[in-house]
Amino acid sequence: MGWKGLRNGVLLQVAEDAGIEVLLTAEGNLTYQQNWLNRRIAVITLSDNHWPTIEKKLPEIIRALSLAVPGSFQFVNCGDPGE
Repeated sequence: MGWKGLRNGVLLQVAEDAGIEVLLTAEGNLTYQQNWLNRRIAVITLSDNHWPTIEKKLPEIIRALSLAVPGSFQFVNCGDPGE
């Protein structure tokens, strides 16, 4: 989408303006660095970005997606890559 390099606040705004409702990320600091008041996007942060690790947690990720509401953020602990 040409968004590479956008910083957290700008990325959230661009995503909201594009109509994106949920951002799935492994950027752990995002939820602590932003003002969530009046945000239209929900954020789900994963503890890892290693696909084999994430794949094992798809039911938890899908559950988080089903609970996402504008301005919310959730954390999904994917465990250690070695698990």
